[in-house]
Amino acid sequence: MISDAFDPLLLRAFVSVCQYGSLSRAAEQAGRAQSALSTQIRRLEQLLGKRLLHRTGRGVVPTTDGELFLSYATRILALGETVAARLGERALSGTVRVGLSDDIAVAALPAALGRLRRACPQLQLEIFVDHGEALATRWREGGLDIAVGACSAFDAEPLQSWAVELRWACAIDEAPDPQAPLDLVVFAEPCSWRRTMFDALARAGRDFRISLSSQNISAVVAAVESGLGVALLPPECINPDTMRILALADEGDPPIMARFGLFALRRQSEPLLKTIDLLQQSLQNLAYPEAARSGRRESGPVAYNRR
Repeated sequence: MISDAFDPLLLRAFVSVCQYGSLSRAAEQAGRAQSALSTQIRRLEQLLGKRLLHRTGRGVVPTTDGELFLSYATRILALGETVAARLGERALSGTVRVGLSDDIAVAALPAALGRLRRACPQLQLEIFVDHGEALATRWREGGLDIAVGACSAFDAEPLQSWAVELRWACAIDEAPDPQAPLDLVVFAEPCSWRRTMFDALARAGRDFRISLSSQNISAVVAAVESGLGVALLPPECINPDTMRILALADEGDPPIMARFGLFALRRQSEPLLKTIDLLQQSLQNLAYPEAARSGRRESGPVAYNRR
């Protein structure tokens, strides 16, 4: 007999809260009331007879039982999606070339592509992960069918675009001296985030110096975790176990946003359409999605494009 605790709605609610580390953020991303999400979590805990989440000053984290259940919940949801895809669709074949910006590849998109590969084993996926300019060059040269990266690097119109709020981050045990120049970990040129960082620090009256420069997101994150300096990063790249967020901008400054987009060939085969659809579903889990052709003017936070 299948337990009521394995209701996909409850599993998705729990996985989402763990992913965002916050009931309010998970509710906001799902477009639901926080009270409804809290009710689902309590229902899940009652069915399992275990406490799954521990509340901290910065949000919520899984308990020991919660970490165990999270691994199973993720696998159950992935398996359900695979079964539904295999039973509901005829076999897709062919090759789809997908390019992901390295700071996007750490989020939900690789997991989505993994589900597509399991659901359509005859479909060959060629996935390239690189920094924004290299990805845009490959796109311009016709080496990709789909690309997901910073809008500023591409000369095409995206099918979908969204903004992500960038955060200042340092090592979890670091406390930068406000009287000393701030050590910065930056992305190598070309990168508009550098100018964004420099302008924000200038407005805040902070002196700074560059301690490390790299095109590789892993190198930037590792440098921050090791205490080499402060970086401006998207939330998906900030590990709360090894890094902490700093407030460096002036109080009245708007949040610093980076805009990303999903780009695709105009001639779209069935495998390509399926891949686009799956990626667009995954993008709903990221911050501030919007339709590129909606014609709406954006209000609120200022958006900056990286690379």
